[in-house]
Amino acid sequence: MTDNNKPRPGLVLALLPIVLTLAVLGVQLFYFGDFTPHIPLAIGLAITASIGWMQGYRWVDMEEGILHVVRVGLPSIAILMTVGMIVGVWIASGTVPLLIYYGLQALTPDIFLAAGMLLCAVVSVSLGTSWGTTGTVGLALMGIGAGFDIPMYWTAGAVVSGAFFGDKISPLSDTTNLAPAVTGVNLFDHIRNMLPTTVPAMLIAFVIYLVVGFNVIGNEAVDFSKIELITATLDQNFDLSWVLLIPAILVLGLAVMKMPALPSLFAGALVGAALAMVMQGQSLHDVFSYMQNGYKLETGVSEIDSLLNRGGIQSMTWVITLVMIALGFGGALEKTRCLEVIITAILRRAKRFGSLQASAVGTAVATNLVAGDPYLSIALPGRMFAPAYRGKGYSTLNLSRAVEEGGTLVSPLVPWNAGGAFVITALGLGISDGQIENLLYIPLAFACWLSPLLGIAYGYLGWFSPRASKAERQRWHDESEAILYDTDGDDAAVSASAANAQGAAPARS
Repeated sequence: MTDNNKPRPGLVLALLPIVLTLAVLGVQLFYFGDFTPHIPLAIGLAITASIGWMQGYRWVDMEEGILHVVRVGLPSIAILMTVGMIVGVWIASGTVPLLIYYGLQALTPDIFLAAGMLLCAVVSVSLGTSWGTTGTVGLALMGIGAGFDIPMYWTAGAVVSGAFFGDKISPLSDTTNLAPAVTGVNLFDHIRNMLPTTVPAMLIAFVIYLVVGFNVIGNEAVDFSKIELITATLDQNFDLSWVLLIPAILVLGLAVMKMPALPSLFAGALVGAALAMVMQGQSLHDVFSYMQNGYKLETGVSEIDSLLNRGGIQSMTWVITLVMIALGFGGALEKTRCLEVIITAILRRAKRFGSLQASAVGTAVATNLVAGDPYLSIALPGRMFAPAYRGKGYSTLNLSRAVEEGGTLVSPLVPWNAGGAFVITALGLGISDGQIENLLYIPLAFACWLSPLLGIAYGYLGWFSPRASKAERQRWHDESEAILYDTDGDDAAVSASAANAQGAAPARS
C-alpha cells in the first residue's frame, strides 16, 4: 500500500535499507554466530522508516503501511498456532509415531537410498520439520548407510532431499505457511501449486537413488539394530493402529475438498486430541498441555525423544514473531516506495513472465547466500515481487512457489546458511575437520535443486503458471494491495482498481 503523492527514492536510496539490514544480519549470523534474524530485521524496519521520514513521510503514514501488511498475514499466523497444536496432539495420539514406525520398516538394503529419501519425506510431511527429521531419522540413516559402506555424501543427499521435500509441502511446516502469508495466497492452494515441480523432482531423485542403491549396496547383509530399537520403543510406548491415520486423512480430505485451511487444520487437531484420549489413555488436561506446550516423552532412546518432544503453540512463537517483524519490514519498504523502485529496475530487464519468475527464484537464492537465513529469503522477495506479479495479471501463487523453492529448498545447500550449517552438523559430515568431500551432498540432494529449475522452466514455457482469477483480483481490490503495471517509462505502483476486481486485464504498454 503505497502513497503515490510522495516522491520515489532513487535506486541507491531504495536499496540502502536492504543493504544495511543485510549487513546487520551478517554481523548477527556470521560474527556472533547467532541464527536469529529478528532484531536485525527490526533495525532494518527502523532504517527504512528513517529514510521514509527523510522523504517526507510522517510516522503515522508508515505505521499505516506496516500494520496493513501485518494484518494481511494474520490468517497465516493463526494457522501457525493451529499447526503447533496439531503437532503436539498428533504425536500424543500416536499418528506421527505410526507413520515413523511403518516408514522405518519399509527399509531394505537394495533400495536403501531411495527408501531413506521416502522415509524422510513421510516423517517431514507428518511433522512439518526438515530440521527435526534430519537430526533424528536422518542421523539414524547415516549410521545405517555407513554400515552399507555407502559414502556419507550419498546418504546425506538422500536425507536432505526427503526431509526438505516434506518441509516444502507440509501444511504443518513454518516455511510452507510463511510463503503464502507474505504473498497473500491460500495455504492449500499454495501446496497444490507446488506439486507440478515437487512431484517430478522427487520422482527423478527417487530413480537416481534407486539406480545408485542397487549398484552400490547390492544384497549385502547389514545390522538393522538401531532401526529395530526405534520401532520396538515406539511399539512399547504407543498403541499403534491404522485408526491413528484418521486425523491425517481428514485434513488431506478437507484440503482436496478445498475447505478453508484454518478450520480444516483445527478439525485435525480436535480429532487427534480425541484419539490421544481414547487410544493412548491421555487425560483432557494432558491434551490441553500438549496443545499449548508440546508433547513430552522420555524413552531413553535419544533418537525418539528428540524427534517426538515437540509441538504446541509455544513452539511456534519464534517463527510467528519473525513473520510479524518481516511483514512489518516489508510493509515499511512498500509504503516508502523502496520496493516499487527496486522492482521497477528489475522489470526493465524482466519483461517476460519467465524472466520475472527466474528473478524471484534468483532473489530468494541470493538472499539465502548473502543473509544466511531461509525465512528472510522467503519473506523479503515475497513482499518485493508481489506487486509485479499483480501488474502482469499472474496469480501470486507463482511467486509463493518461487520463493518457497528458492528459499526452503536451497537453504540446506548453502553451507554457511542456517539450514546448511544444521545439516552439516546434525549429520556429522565433518566439514570443519577437513572432510571437504562430504560437501558433495549438495549436488546429490537432487530434489532440492531440480524443483526450482523446473519452476523457472515452467515460467518460460507458460506451463503450470496460473493467471489471477477474478476472486484473487477482488481480494487485491478489497485489501488495497499494491499493483505495479508495465509501462514504457517509469512504472507506477497503484492500488487495485474496480476494473481489476471485475477481472479486467492489467494495463500494458
